[in-house]
Amino acid sequence: MSLEQKVVVVTGATSGIGAASCVEFAKRGASIVLVARRQDKLEEMEKTMSGFGIKTLACKCDVSEKTQVQKMGQQTLDKFGRIDVLVNNAGFAIYGPVSELTIEQIEAQMNTNYFGMVYCTKYFLPKMLEQNSGHIVNVASVAASFGLPGIASYCASKSAMLGFSEGLRHELHGTKVGVTVVSPIMVKTNFFDHASLKKIPKYSPTALSAQTVAKAVVSAATSSRLEIIVPSVVRGAVWAKHTFPFIINPIIGNAFRRRIEKTGTLEKHS
Repeated sequence: MSLEQKVVVVTGATSGIGAASCVEFAKRGASIVLVARRQDKLEEMEKTMSGFGIKTLACKCDVSEKTQVQKMGQQTLDKFGRIDVLVNNAGFAIYGPVSELTIEQIEAQMNTNYFGMVYCTKYFLPKMLEQNSGHIVNVASVAASFGLPGIASYCASKSAMLGFSEGLRHELHGTKVGVTVVSPIMVKTNFFDHASLKKIPKYSPTALSAQTVAKAVVSAATSSRLEIIVPSVVRGAVWAKHTFPFIINPIIGNAFRRRIEKTGTLEKHS
């Protein structure tokens, strides 16, 4: 499918994977709806998009708020009359053991990472079904398949996204509306700017660029696959974890605990 003049909605559009995805879609001539919480960042991103000669719409919206998502959705359909690709990218993590995180911190991650995706999907899905065309791209993480110490809440939100996407994909069988999840490993973005993440190691030598993941997002918009893992070689690790959990889980758990304990950011629990 050509993306020329297709309408693409991207949440979390002003930084990291979201911003890089907007650029990649714009290069292909798509019209972009920029969705983010900060007006100043939206204005900066609009200026970037203006260099591609495409149509844009900037919507200040916190996807964890249903009423704001509804307003953003209405603005999108009022301007363009359709939606071809929805990229649910907005998300964040708060680092810390479950015993120390507040309920509000855990809820906040689930509200943005998971329910924000649900709210956007619920708003635009009826229009896609009416059009008999469209694709939903959900940006998750390899953390959807691995429960990791210190980011249990984040892992849970991405696991929920993956499970929701798979179930929805089955429901949409026989329609021309697709669902694809993009699950990258660690990415070099401002994801680690949250104060809770300052003390932990930020990037490994294998960390990806936002541009690399953005290209996978664009590919996902026309893909028939349920999940695209970036890089693809990591799919072997996911397979091994699900096939031999009694071997892989202790290895992963111990490796992450040792790495984290060196920073003094996670207590040892017997």
